[in-house]
Amino acid sequence: MKVVLRSDIAGVGRRGDIVDVSDGHARNYLLPRGMAFAATPGAVNQANSMRKARDLRETADREAAQTVAGQLKDRTITITAKAGAEGRLFGSVTAADIADALSSQAGIEVDRKKVVSQPIRAVGAHTAILRLHADVECNIALNVVAG
Repeated sequence: MKVVLRSDIAGVGRRGDIVDVSDGHARNYLLPRGMAFAATPGAVNQANSMRKARDLRETADREAAQTVAGQLKDRTITITAKAGAEGRLFGSVTAADIADALSSQAGIEVDRKKVVSQPIRAVGAHTAILRLHADVECNIALNVVAG
């Protein structure tokens, strides 16, 4: 059965795609939950407009992510944490701490889930990866100091 997807569904397709799924999957799962609707000629036109809107939104999101990455490229973010005499931290600096530091020092609100970093357990210079978009990643220079 051909259906038009109303939302992104893992393993099936993205919003606005016309996909061919089994009759049972469409009838028992996708249609009752409102995740898809039958692909009639009018629905195909609606799917095309949904795809165009999705493409425009993705382009805008990618450009915004590239702008943010450009702002962060040459910046060093300083994070203050409690540390012992040898420079080992009491606890660790997590992705949430990095996201908070980005918002306070750079004025950029970032979800902690977009920060890719192992917990930092020592003072000094470190790097973290910021995944702003599926196509845009940037490295963040971090300086952890004892405080």
